[in-house]
Amino acid sequence: MRTLLLATLCLALSAPVLAQNADTDTATRDDVILYLRTMRSHDMMQRLLEVQSQSMQTMMHDQLMKEKGTLPANFDSVMQKEMADLVKGMPADEIIDAMIPAYQDHFTRSDIQAMNTFYASPVGQKVLEELPSVMQEGMQAAMPIMSKYLTEWKGRMQQDLEKLTPPAATPAQK
Repeated sequence: MRTLLLATLCLALSAPVLAQNADTDTATRDDVILYLRTMRSHDMMQRLLEVQSQSMQTMMHDQLMKEKGTLPANFDSVMQKEMADLVKGMPADEIIDAMIPAYQDHFTRSDIQAMNTFYASPVGQKVLEELPSVMQEGMQAAMPIMSKYLTEWKGRMQQDLEKLTPPAATPAQK
């Protein structure tokens, strides 16, 4: 009886430790890969790059128009080709592979499993489906604000640079 009581006491006292270990277990590489597949990370990255490239193209077009007042006739077609090359050539698999250790450093195995459960659910799948459109619409709404800020920042930066005094000539420069 005493042995049974002692064994029960040991088990009861070790249960919180065992439960804590389950919550602090490091996610394995396979756990993270499953999560990234559930998230459709490769497709998501491609779609986000496409959205960002469109936004970058618009921002560059607008900025150059402000600065130069006119653009070459083939500017848009050249930019579209360059942005398509950027998206097509982006090493998405290598980037995703390089991100795995960061997930392992910041999320436990149970965190990754919970995120997998969410993103595999109907709501999670809707989030994954709608997020690129939300990002695109959000970027379109934010673009005029960003463009205005960048134009003002560029002006301030140029003024600050003009205030810089040239370095004193050293004897070797004289």
